[in-house]
Amino acid sequence: MRLYVIGGDGQVARSLREAAALQPDIVYGYGARPLVDLQDPSSLENAIGNFKPDLVINPAAYTAVDKAEAEPDQAFAINRDGARSIARITAKLGIPIIQLSTDYVFDGNKQGAYVESDPVAPQGIYGRSKLEGEIAVGQANPKHIVLRTSWVYAPFGSNFVRTMLRLSAERDRLRVVDDQHGCPTYAPDIANAILAIGRIWGDSGWNSRFAGVTHLAGPEVMTWCDFARAIIAGAALHGGRTIPVDPITTSEYPTPASRPLNSQLSTARLNSLFGVHLPPVKTSLGDCLDRLLRQEA
Repeated sequence: MRLYVIGGDGQVARSLREAAALQPDIVYGYGARPLVDLQDPSSLENAIGNFKPDLVINPAAYTAVDKAEAEPDQAFAINRDGARSIARITAKLGIPIIQLSTDYVFDGNKQGAYVESDPVAPQGIYGRSKLEGEIAVGQANPKHIVLRTSWVYAPFGSNFVRTMLRLSAERDRLRVVDDQHGCPTYAPDIANAILAIGRIWGDSGWNSRFAGVTHLAGPEVMTWCDFARAIIAGAALHGGRTIPVDPITTSEYPTPASRPLNSQLSTARLNSLFGVHLPPVKTSLGDCLDRLLRQEA
């Protein structure tokens, strides 16, 4: 199976590269700036055409949620227009595309987990740009899967786990939002799920029932405060400091962009259609902390 990934150093792109390296039957290629640029369709077409993949995966995105409020043109150029360009190129070549998206397409007002058919109502530029990217991909290439995920973390890149570890080393007490609920999702788990999905149609061929949106998120719901406490407790097993984590409300931590209070994503479709089940937070967070704290030892 030949996989081509847009982006090189993002959490999911890097995790895909690591996971593919462990599977000898996968030929992996990727394109990143400056040679391959989401805002340069000709660079995308040349890269994809030259590699001749069986599947293209696009985890690359403008992800600066707050900064996007001041840079909407940049966010839409990457998250919508760039995604559309890839979808058009892959459609012309008859190649399926997997597009990564986000829980921020929802307003967060629902009680319980969101399913794929729930109404979307993004509250900020980032969410709007990602939603329009979903739509653009679906319109451009019938062989598409949009994977919505949430609260992504990894042993590398910029994410909540690494931020909490840094702050816990600098401060004697943390204050973390406790009224936003979501599903922490480990980037290596996302990568393994994507490879499993790719193998399904690699073995059996494309089926139109695969097309559309599928939620891909961790199996457990918690608040940011819950997650922070789990991180501190896990780090303590490696000799890290144990410090208090105090709950606060979203209103006590204002940000330029609104965050959904509820980011729970149901993975029933992922489980039933693709047979993919992500590990529990304890397992995935444990692996992440092991990798991070081994690096520091």
